[in-house]
Amino acid sequence: MTDLSLVQSFSLIALNAQRSLHLTTEKKVALRCMAAAVILELYLDGGFEASEGKLKLSERASNNLIPSGPTRWAVLVRLISDKLDDAGAKLDEWLKQAARLSNRKLAQLEHAIAESLKEAGCLEEIHHLLSCDLYFESAGVEIKEYRSDMNQYTRITEELRAEILEDGTVTEEAVCMLWLLRESGCMHDLFSRNELERVGARMDELYSESALARSLFPIPIHKRSELIFKQLLHMKKMAVKTQVGRGLNFVFPIIERSQSVFIETEEMFAGPDQRISDVITRLESYGHVVKVIRGGQVPIIKIDNMCYEAHPHAAYTRVPIHGVRLQPKRPAAVV
Repeated sequence: MTDLSLVQSFSLIALNAQRSLHLTTEKKVALRCMAAAVILELYLDGGFEASEGKLKLSERASNNLIPSGPTRWAVLVRLISDKLDDAGAKLDEWLKQAARLSNRKLAQLEHAIAESLKEAGCLEEIHHLLSCDLYFESAGVEIKEYRSDMNQYTRITEELRAEILEDGTVTEEAVCMLWLLRESGCMHDLFSRNELERVGARMDELYSESALARSLFPIPIHKRSELIFKQLLHMKKMAVKTQVGRGLNFVFPIIERSQSVFIETEEMFAGPDQRISDVITRLESYGHVVKVIRGGQVPIIKIDNMCYEAHPHAAYTRVPIHGVRLQPKRPAAVV
């Protein structure tokens, strides 16, 4: 497998299951953090020179001489650095400038990073899960989404989980990933509710031990209005009470990656085995990779990189339509 940079690794998590043809609120949050990841990758690779407490692009970075990740993001760095590089700026100003890119520049950033991942064989565009929904399919509505390579996605998330949840040294790349996950609202995609308590405590430890964490963790770049957009109907809040997690909604999901999806079954009152068989047939016909994690009356199935509960459901129109409603399942642990 191709070794991926910080930008690419985070983008595989952030773009997975996002609509590829539309700039949704969720994707805008992800793209702003991807822009910040460009700056962090450059920072870790020595692409800045410090002078009087401010950072300016180094001569090597300006001339595209850094041989690792930032070379491919040179154009993106220029998009971000237009207003900052002459006089220099502190790290928080670089990151906040990255998060303020216009929609047009965000689209350029998305294209550049997505194309690099496609070339590496790590990202593809498929039919969005909503395309399988009875009502979307009946209306002929076609929606596309990104799917991250499942092996790479699993490798990245499992390695990060192990590094954070287990005792031992935490790399600077993992420190950056934690901050990016926090700011993008993706923390709940990787960690269960109970694990997030450990993540909060781990961030406290890193804050006291790591100079990078002390510089990075206090910096907010998210727009709260965007992060709570999908939670307006779910107002219950429960933040992790830690020095660097206080006030952040770690426990309850901030961004729902997909709406619930209703898939009809071939037979009315079908048993659980027949229901899940019909669901798998529909999903696979749209190019999704499906694995049954747990059977029973409410099975858990893994679709591409995400897990869903398959609830028996009936839609009542002139004639009742029986089927299954897929609802995202938050991990007890990443499967």
